[in-house]
Amino acid sequence: MKRLAVLLDPDHLTVARCQEILALSHRHEVDFFFMGGSLISNPDQASFVSYIKQHSSIPVILFPSSGLYIDAQADGMLLLSLISGRNPDFLIGQHVAAAPLLKKSGLPLYPTGYMLIDSGRQTTASYMSGTTPIPHDKPSIAACTAMAGEMLGLRYMYLDGGSGAMYPVSPAMIQAVRQAISLPIIVGGGVNTTEKAEAAWKAGADILVVGNHIEKSPQFISEVSEVKQRFNVALPQD
Repeated sequence: MKRLAVLLDPDHLTVARCQEILALSHRHEVDFFFMGGSLISNPDQASFVSYIKQHSSIPVILFPSSGLYIDAQADGMLLLSLISGRNPDFLIGQHVAAAPLLKKSGLPLYPTGYMLIDSGRQTTASYMSGTTPIPHDKPSIAACTAMAGEMLGLRYMYLDGGSGAMYPVSPAMIQAVRQAISLPIIVGGGVNTTEKAEAAWKAGADILVVGNHIEKSPQFISEVSEVKQRFNVALPQD
């Protein structure tokens, strides 16, 4: 079953835009909202989560830039470990600091191997994390990284070109990771056409994340949802 997530960045969100995205997401069967970003300067993230919970049944999953952004109103949180980089703060440091708060919150946690993939330009995520993305044309490195993450007990793998990516994660890289692991694969960054969405799902992505392009063109939700529905009609239902 292919699934679609809409990434909402509080720094680029208004109530009016949130209402528009909610309406489109309900109409076109979006599966998840991911809430967060690499650099959150807007203190209203909690109010947006609250607004969505009041007006939507679509699960809100936190996509945190750090352990500071914990919100018990949400339906869960991607517990990200940046396994593509060598910055210990994003491998384990932030997690240690946040662990007591996470346990107290009662939030469902989804341990996720987060892999930044080079997308043609430096993104906020790579700059803020101080890490070098996996080269775009090195699918074997991505496959081995994902394999190690699975062996360490992570339950999801997230390949991300980052917000504002010039080009998305390549189908060859997604396919290499798909062949290397049995975990669900999340793919995001640079997906701004239906052709790119179809290529990612065809290569083995389970969950496709669209965000930056939605901010410019909310109607893209309907277009990419049609692609998802074609895949799910052709696939056996879970």
